[in-house]
Amino acid sequence: MNARALQRRALGIAQEPAFKEGIRALLAPMLGVGAWGLVTGVAMVKAGMSVPLAIFMSLTVYAGSAQLAILPLLMVGAPLWVVWFTAACVNLRFVILSSMWRTYFGHLRLAHRMTLGYFSGDIIFVAFMQRFPTAEKKPEQLPYFWGAALANWVFWQVASIAGILLANVIPLEWGLGFAGVLALLGVLYAMLKDKATWVACAVASGAAIATFALPLKMNILVAIAAAVTVGLLMEAAEQRAARLRPQPAIRPPDPSKGEKHPVLPLPERAHEKETS
Repeated sequence: MNARALQRRALGIAQEPAFKEGIRALLAPMLGVGAWGLVTGVAMVKAGMSVPLAIFMSLTVYAGSAQLAILPLLMVGAPLWVVWFTAACVNLRFVILSSMWRTYFGHLRLAHRMTLGYFSGDIIFVAFMQRFPTAEKKPEQLPYFWGAALANWVFWQVASIAGILLANVIPLEWGLGFAGVLALLGVLYAMLKDKATWVACAVASGAAIATFALPLKMNILVAIAAAVTVGLLMEAAEQRAARLRPQPAIRPPDPSKGEKHPVLPLPERAHEKETS
């Protein structure tokens, strides 16, 4: 796709009502996102990065949680493999989110999907799934995503770069990161939908606190590994329980009711609704 066609398509998406709807959906959590970006920008400079390098990292990495996780490692001179492994583990959730994004955007070209991957984020995912809870492709989904994604990206970059430029003026003691933590807690709560996610969250919290004294922020890796392990075990247990659950027997057809094929009885509640 040439530049002119790409520009026309982008303008067409921006004119869709769903595009503005996506922007509005991201306005509420933007205060927390802005505070999180601001403290991330300040932390990068306080960690010893030059202003140009910090701005470059903000624009290319665009992952506040991973940036804050690896900055202490860079400050203490941790091995590069530890830095990369920590960033990969912190962002491991995006692998799971991407598998869900594929349900909606798997038909797009690879370059377009990769661009969506860069702009996607936790808050965008939650807003999108609340707006489109069923995995059915709809024409307004792409404009909605881009509206939310661009709003989130602009808010984050403006706040992050402001923190970078004002790092010597804004002390970390202001506690601005707390607003970002509250925003992430809101996102986390919206993603806790069943018993498995609640248990995994509780296990991760307990593991992170219990191993807080580990060097190089290794408690984060322990918490992630524990949560993933518990989540997979619970999912396997639920699948096994479903297989062992007795299935209703198929009864032969009743000619008096006009039935010609074997019939699978409906659950009692569904049958009661039909007869009521």
